[in-house]
Amino acid sequence: MTMTPAEQIYRYAEQHIDSVLKEPRSFIRYPFIDPGSVYDGNVWDWDTYWSVYSLLPLAERFRGGALRDAILCHARGNVLNFLDWQLEDGYIPMMIEVGQWKEPYLNLQHKNGHLMNMHKPFLCQQICLISRYQGDWSWITGHWEQIDRYFACYWKYYFHENTGLFVWRDDIMIGMDNDPASFGRPGFSTANIFLNSFMVMELEAAQEFYHKVGEEAAERKEEELVSHAKEREQCVQREREELIRSIETRMYDPRDGFYYSVDVDIKTRKYDWFHQGLGVFWKCLPIRIAVWSGFLPMLAGFATDEEAEHLVSWYHNQAAFGSDYGITTLDRREKMFRIEATNNPSDWLGPIWVVANYCVFAGMKRYGYQKEAMELADKTLRLLAEDLTSSECLHEYYDPDSGKPVMNGGFLNWNLLALNMAEECHDLVDSRKGVS
Repeated sequence: MTMTPAEQIYRYAEQHIDSVLKEPRSFIRYPFIDPGSVYDGNVWDWDTYWSVYSLLPLAERFRGGALRDAILCHARGNVLNFLDWQLEDGYIPMMIEVGQWKEPYLNLQHKNGHLMNMHKPFLCQQICLISRYQGDWSWITGHWEQIDRYFACYWKYYFHENTGLFVWRDDIMIGMDNDPASFGRPGFSTANIFLNSFMVMELEAAQEFYHKVGEEAAERKEEELVSHAKEREQCVQREREELIRSIETRMYDPRDGFYYSVDVDIKTRKYDWFHQGLGVFWKCLPIRIAVWSGFLPMLAGFATDEEAEHLVSWYHNQAAFGSDYGITTLDRREKMFRIEATNNPSDWLGPIWVVANYCVFAGMKRYGYQKEAMELADKTLRLLAEDLTSSECLHEYYDPDSGKPVMNGGFLNWNLLALNMAEECHDLVDSRKGVS
C-alpha cells in the first residue's frame, strides 16, 4: 500500500530520532538534541527549541510512547546546558560546540571583551514548552535568578532605547545567516523583525515562567520570592506591550502592507558648520527588503486583522514568495535572491526552509486563513516526501523551483515540523466537521 507523505515522514523520523538525541560530552554536561547532518554535537538555541516543539507531539506515538522520557530528558538538557554556561553578566551563548577550547568559543570571546550575539529569544519559550508538556515546573523554577540575568543582559547590550527595539551586535549566528537586512551591515545598526517578533513571544513565555515561580514560592511561604516573581511578571508584561507598540510604530510599513527590519544607525552627523540646521528627527529607516520573517507578527499574534490580510496577500503573490514547495525565504524580486549550497553562512536568500514554512503556516492558521495554511502544509509534506523517495533522507534546505535538496543530507531538526503541520491540519478539518 502506498504511504501518504505524512506516513513516509513519520516512518523516517522514528527510524532516525535516536541519531539526534545526544549524551553528554566534554564540557556539555547534560543530554541534548542536535540538528543532525554536519551539526553533530552542536547545541543551538532556536534549533533545539524547534526540535523539542516538533518532537514532543510525537513522543507518545513513537514506539508506544517509549521515547517520551528520553525526549523530555534531552529537552531539559538543552536548557540546562545553556544555563550551565551563562556568564556573570547574564550572557548565554547562541551555540555550544565542543572543540579545541575548554569552554564555548562564544563565551571566550565575550570574556575577552568581544561582545557577541547572545542566545536568541527562545530560552523561556523552550522552558514553557517542556514544563507544560510534562506538567511540572520544579526542574527549572529554581533557576529564576539566571533568567533575571538573561533578560538584564539583553536590555544592557542589545536594546536600542531611541527606537524601543532590539538589535543584533553583528551578523554572526543570527539564525537567518545571510538575511540581507542584517548581513554585512555595521554592528548594532539593524533592528531585525525576526529578533523583535520572537522577543515578543519570549517575553510572553517569561510571564508564564515567573507566574509559576511565584506559585511555587507561595506554597513554600517564601514571601520575598513571591513578591519578586510578581514584580518580574508584571515587568515583562509591560516590556512586551511596549515592544509591540515600538514594532508597530517603527517596523510596519502601511504603504507596502509588510513588516520590515529597520536601520537604527540614524543621527545628524555634523561637521564644522555643516548640518547645523534641521537635523535628523526620524528614529529609524525601513530596510525595504522583503524577507519571510516579515510574516512573523502573525505567528506572535500582535499583527492587526488588517495587517494580517495584507501579509497574506504577499503570500498569494507568486512573483514574491510563491513556490510549489512553500514560501521562499526571500522575495524573488529582490536583487539578492540566489540559491546556493553554502555553510557559514547558510543560504536564506530564497531556498525553502521548513521552519519558515511552519512559522508562516502557524501564523495564517492563528488568524483564520485555514485554506492557505492547509495549502502550505500540503506543499511542505510533499517536498519532504519527494526527498525521501529520491534520496532516502531529509536535507537542510531546498530549491524552491525544483524541490531538489540543496545540501546537508541527514538534517532532521525542524524538518519534523512538517508533522506538526499534518496534525494541525487534521485538527482544522475536524473542527470544520464539528468534531471535538
